[in-house]
Amino acid sequence: MKKLPLLGNITPAQFLRDYWHKKPLLIRQAVPGFKPLLPFDKLAELATKDYVESRLVTLEAGQWDMQHGPLHKLPRRSQREWTMLVQGVNLQDERADELLRQFRFVPDARLDDLMVSFATDGGGVGPHFDSYDVFLLQAEGQRKWRISAQKDLSLVEGLPLKILSKFKPTEEFILEPGDMLYLPPHYAHDGVAIGDCQTYSIGFRSPSYQELGEAFLQFMCDSIELPGRYADPELEPTSKPAEIPKAMLSQLADELNKVSFTEDDFTIFLGEYLSEPKHNVFFTPPEKPLTAGKFTQAAAKKGVALSRKTQMLYRGKNVFINGESFAVGKADKVALELLANERKLDGEAVAAASEDVAEALFAWYTDGWLELGK
Repeated sequence: MKKLPLLGNITPAQFLRDYWHKKPLLIRQAVPGFKPLLPFDKLAELATKDYVESRLVTLEAGQWDMQHGPLHKLPRRSQREWTMLVQGVNLQDERADELLRQFRFVPDARLDDLMVSFATDGGGVGPHFDSYDVFLLQAEGQRKWRISAQKDLSLVEGLPLKILSKFKPTEEFILEPGDMLYLPPHYAHDGVAIGDCQTYSIGFRSPSYQELGEAFLQFMCDSIELPGRYADPELEPTSKPAEIPKAMLSQLADELNKVSFTEDDFTIFLGEYLSEPKHNVFFTPPEKPLTAGKFTQAAAKKGVALSRKTQMLYRGKNVFINGESFAVGKADKVALELLANERKLDGEAVAAASEDVAEALFAWYTDGWLELGK
């Protein structure tokens, strides 16, 4: 897929400065002539898979209902007001992955996935807000969007969806195929299908500090070293046996306060955390893998490319791939950073790589994380 204009007549730098996290942006014909990358039948088939996250949202007689996939039975196409949502379509389709990668003016550490929403006339998920930035690209049919910068984000209680209780739209747009709407986090919006429509949502990762804190402490469990064991040789008799001794509390607090974290600890944690595949992502190794020697020869001719399911990041001397990390020297750093940024290496770059890099590439090939170029 060739490079798309996406942002109209503004540059990524202007977009990030003036709109990102700040205010909405409507871009008419962000992708001129855009058509759905997957037909409805293919999308519905993906929704039946247990390794694909999907949801069905219906509105009947004013009552909202939501079912989580796998979705083996859908309402009739002629029935109004239902929506099928399929997450992570970029993991299942090469062209969807290529479309998602068009948004790499934002770091991979923030880029999440491409969700496809199919809706029949009147279908939607109700007025709501997201906790992350989102681009809403119209792929088929029309959708009417109503948006609001309102601060009141209270929700209707007792519903299976998070629907705003006091939605007060201030702007309204009808998007045609190829049009795109950017919304910053916590911006209230409601999209309703006009006839059958497909909307592609490009979402971004925005983990909560609580989530990160819990994951970091779990990560640090493996590296904490606190030698010794609690002892109280100066213990005196007590008349209050149920009370925790103050000396015990102070001594243990002093020892636990010796736990410290370095910037390298945070770097390795974050790289592994952000590159960790989601729970429903599975890699498929080659059916008949080449030997190490034949792989190296073939890779030196054809080059290699990361699997679309692979997340590869780096920072400083550390390289992260699919939740694993390792430190590299300056010589290997160049090739691995190129692979991470370009998501491929040509044959010449592979042939020039060190033996350590060649071994890593072969290991990733046998795991299904990387494949030979075409």
